[in-house]
Amino acid sequence: MPSINLRPKDFLRWAIFGGALFFLAQAVRRHWAEVAQIRIEGAGWGLLAIALLITLVAHIWTGWVWGWILGDLAQPVPALWATRTYLKTNIAKYLPGNVWHLYGRVVASQERGMPLGAATLSVLLEPLLMAAAALMLGLLGIRQANWGVQALSLVIVLAGMHPRVLNPVLSVLRQLKGRGKKTADAATDSADSAPSSVPSEAKPWQLKRYPLRPLLGEIGFVALRGLGFVAIALALQPVAPAQWLPLISGFSFAWLLGLVIPGAPGGIGVFEATAIALLGNQLAPAILLSVVALYRLISTLAEAIGAALAWRELGVQRPH
Repeated sequence: MPSINLRPKDFLRWAIFGGALFFLAQAVRRHWAEVAQIRIEGAGWGLLAIALLITLVAHIWTGWVWGWILGDLAQPVPALWATRTYLKTNIAKYLPGNVWHLYGRVVASQERGMPLGAATLSVLLEPLLMAAAALMLGLLGIRQANWGVQALSLVIVLAGMHPRVLNPVLSVLRQLKGRGKKTADAATDSADSAPSSVPSEAKPWQLKRYPLRPLLGEIGFVALRGLGFVAIALALQPVAPAQWLPLISGFSFAWLLGLVIPGAPGGIGVFEATAIALLGNQLAPAILLSVVALYRLISTLAEAIGAALAWRELGVQRPH
């Protein structure tokens, strides 16, 4: 029988995933009778459709923002190409490993002739910008006991993306990569007595300016996702305007933890458990359970529609 080797990181991932699912199962068990009594009326279905549209627009928008990130790395691309590439690769985040959507964007960027380093940095900067945006929106509404730690984390992330901090680090990494490549080439040449044919990156790349425009764009992305979450809540019960900001704030923190905590692909389980813990004083338990369940369904459906639209558009453009 083949042996199965589990690394500590795998144990951590499954422990987080299992803990989140256990928490959700307990919450559903306690409030199932109330959840079963919830009914969606005609106007509610309309609000769910609006939530789906808002979420789809959010994904299209963040694909456009990814193009801005590439531009700040001196790799300008057409906005429509960036959006289509983002949409058609985004659905791959649900595959085991939770990295295949990033890999797909790197491969697509290299096919356009971009340096590997610039393509890789673009997909690493994107979640950092999203995390900073979610922290900003989260800190606006809900004051928690660890507010100072979250504010400090935001400052560190924002400072780390400054060109005066990031570009020197990138320069050192390029030098280390160059030394490693020379060593490998020398070993190959001595063994084969022939020059290496591995192509090198055409020109140095770096962050041209502070990614302020992409940061603002990602704030818009997270805000749109939050508005979609509020629209789902409105489909189930009236929500006072004063509750909108706390709901978006709690959503932003929950979405952030689903993004950064190693768990199930797409943050499944982590987001739901965090949202229930943070927003329990904003919505009734049965309503909140229904909202997070509908949010997951609508979010996945929007990503699938976005991917289908991107592939269909690419198929139309492909010559027969």
